[in-house]
Amino acid sequence: MKRIYHGPWTLAGLACAILAAVAMLSFFSCGEKGQSSSNDKPHMDNKDLKTIYLAGGCFWGVEKYFSLMPGVKETEAGYANGSTASPTYEEVCSGKTGHAETVKVVFDPEELSLPFLLERYYSIIDPVSVNKQGNDRGIQYRTGIYYADEKDKPVIETSLKRLQQHFRQPLAIEVQPLRQFSRAEKYHQRYLDKNPGGYCHIPPAKFREASQARENEPVYRKKSDEELRRVLTREQFAVTRNNATEPPFRNEYFNNDRPGIYVDVTTGEPLFLSTDKFDSGCGWPSFSRPIKEELIQEKQDFSHGMRRTEVRSKTGDAHLGHVFTDGPKEQGGLRYCINSASLKFIPEQDMEAQGYGKYLPLLHREGTDRKAAEK
Repeated sequence: MKRIYHGPWTLAGLACAILAAVAMLSFFSCGEKGQSSSNDKPHMDNKDLKTIYLAGGCFWGVEKYFSLMPGVKETEAGYANGSTASPTYEEVCSGKTGHAETVKVVFDPEELSLPFLLERYYSIIDPVSVNKQGNDRGIQYRTGIYYADEKDKPVIETSLKRLQQHFRQPLAIEVQPLRQFSRAEKYHQRYLDKNPGGYCHIPPAKFREASQARENEPVYRKKSDEELRRVLTREQFAVTRNNATEPPFRNEYFNNDRPGIYVDVTTGEPLFLSTDKFDSGCGWPSFSRPIKEELIQEKQDFSHGMRRTEVRSKTGDAHLGHVFTDGPKEQGGLRYCINSASLKFIPEQDMEAQGYGKYLPLLHREGTDRKAAEK
């Protein structure tokens, strides 16, 4: 331990030192506008962040890896799911408390999804190794995914099922709800930043990979009629490709009031949110607006002796229905009258697992918040 020499102080000198320390503390704890300073990325103004707890061997490297990843707003090394509330590092290393060295990862689901984050986690561990990662051995070095949100459990389980397909041995990654987490000692936080030569079981190339890890946007494409005939029902094909209209009040989603997202049945591209759905009494699903206007194309329709505005999905070129100007004025005045046969509904609890997690925050935003999020 370094020894710091404290020389003699005069009373005046001591007073000056105290005042200087107070001034320095104020400077470092607050920016010019009184904003708190932190090594972590700013996140307090975003109420839609998600948190997951990942154990993957020594937490020094795991924390550094995720701290570099775009979309991750905060990381913290700590001890999870043991038998005591606030263990010391020495107690955890004894193996008697049952804790796992774990990293708390706070991320923005609009920038990266939980499945994508888990795929990156698998890339820095040996998922079939029991209580061992690299040169580190012991129960504290086991692998585990601990969730604080029960909705994350099926997403994690689906992700692990995909991972298991690549291994003959059973996975050693435990999945549990987070029972307990305590922050590790200060010197463990950002340890490899302060000690670049410190031991880590994660190779340096992985850190460079983490800093460039960005989730690719899904590619939606228009399918041929031959492809669609193989996957759509006869009614779905008639509506989306031949502009047919399903009967009112006898279709799948006209009275569906569950939270979730409606996607193009021909491509899977997101089109409408349940928060914009309303009961118009017409017998078909009605929405006040699409998720984004550019997802929809409009065409004049003079069929059946009427003048209407047809709406089609822009990517899939699927007939969806029509748009009218008799919708709720407080929601913009439009009514997108859509055939259920043109849509596939993804319930809120399945959106993350099916690749629509980035739209979850929109289900809980309204008005100007929603418009700002769309930009």
